[in-house]
Amino acid sequence: MENNYMSTWKKNSVRIGSPTNLLAALTSFLPVIYLCIRFDCWPDISLVLAAWGLIALSFGAFYVVEPVSYYASLGMSGTYLSFLSGNIGNMRVPCAALALDVTKSEAGTIQAEVVSTMAICGSIITNLIATTAAALVGTAVVAVLPEAINKGLQTYASAAIFGATLGNFGLKKPKVAVIGLAIPVICKLIGGIPSWIIIVLSVFGTVGVARLFYNAEKKKAVQ
Repeated sequence: MENNYMSTWKKNSVRIGSPTNLLAALTSFLPVIYLCIRFDCWPDISLVLAAWGLIALSFGAFYVVEPVSYYASLGMSGTYLSFLSGNIGNMRVPCAALALDVTKSEAGTIQAEVVSTMAICGSIITNLIATTAAALVGTAVVAVLPEAINKGLQTYASAAIFGATLGNFGLKKPKVAVIGLAIPVICKLIGGIPSWIIIVLSVFGTVGVARLFYNAEKKKAVQ
C-alpha cells in the first residue's frame, strides 16, 4: 500500500510540477521581451550566449548539486515547490527538515512527502506575508538599526541558518556531519580550488560517505 501511494504521489507531482516550473521559467522572459519590443533594443545573439556562458560557469553546478542535496528533506513535490518559490537553502530546507524531525518521519516515505510538502507550503505563505510586510516597513526598520547589527545580519544570517540545519542533522548522524564539514574545510586549507568544485565535492562526497555508512550498518544488522 505504501508503494502504491508513493507511486501515485510521484506521478501526480511530476504531472503538475514539471509544466508549472517550465511555465514559470518561460514567463520570466516576458519582461525582457516586452522591453526589447517596446524600445526596439534586441541584443546581439553573441552577447546573449556570452552572458549565458558566464552564468553557466558560475552557477551551472547548482543545477545538479541543489536538487540532489536538498531532495532528502524536500521530497519530490517539495522540490518542485521550492524551486518555484525560491529561498530554498535559507527557508524551505530548514522548514522541511524541522517538520520531518518533529513528526519523526523517515525520508523516502509517503509520510515524509506529505509532511515536507505541508511545511514548505506553510513557509511559502508565511514568506509571502513576511516579504510583503518587509517591503512595506523593512526599509524603515533597517534604517534605525545600529550599523553593527545590519552588518551582522548581512554577514552571518545565512551561515546561522545553515549551521542550525547542520546541527539538527548532525545530532542524528554525527559521523556523516563530521565528514560533511571536513571536506570543505580541507578544500579551503588546500587553497586554489574553485567554489563550485568545493560544493560538488562536499555534497557528493558526503552522500557517498553516508552511503558507505548505511551499507555497513545494514550489513552488520543482517549478520
